[in-house]
Amino acid sequence: MKQDASVNVLGQKLASCSLDPVTGFFRDGHCNTCAEDQGSHTVCAVMTAEFLAFSKYVGNDLSTPRPEFNFAGLKPGDQWCLCAARFLQAHDEGCAPKANLEATHQRALDIVPLHVLKAHALS
Repeated sequence: MKQDASVNVLGQKLASCSLDPVTGFFRDGHCNTCAEDQGSHTVCAVMTAEFLAFSKYVGNDLSTPRPEFNFAGLKPGDQWCLCAARFLQAHDEGCAPKANLEATHQRALDIVPLHVLKAHALS
């Protein structure tokens, strides 16, 4: 798998999203991506209770621990490399989490317009 350049949506070096829990398609703490990343796990999002409930409702339970996948489950405040399309869907439904733009990969822009990401940016 050839990893895309580690550049964020602001055109700068991609910052780390989270090492606790360890996130990312490559499980390297960054929202790096490649052609094999079908879900485009490129948006570094800060989990909220509202978003976690929404994600579970639409079929992606991120809050329940899955020890068989070495996954402790997410809680509000955790940062996680979210699928860009899920972020956009949450935005459309009015429950998008905050986005860490420094840690959001530029490939997220293939799916989520920059003005949408900026509307949810961490301050």
